[in-house]
Amino acid sequence: MSDKVRCKCERCRIGELMGPVVLITVGVLFLIDQMDHSLSFGRLWPVLLLAIGGVKLAQSLASSEGHVSSKD
Repeated sequence: MSDKVRCKCERCRIGELMGPVVLITVGVLFLIDQMDHSLSFGRLWPVLLLAIGGVKLAQSLASSEGHVSSKD
């Protein structure tokens, strides 16, 4: 087991959502591409940038009270 202390401040918890948000967004975009041939992934990929920007914005606005920095 690792003795690393994981930070549980609001800013770090929101930052941990980046991977799932990107994965879900890409999945939804490909699903839309398969269902509606007038909307292709090539036209909808900027939505992925909006999703990433939304997570980063929420992370920057969140409180970092109680932040535990890693000592690597």
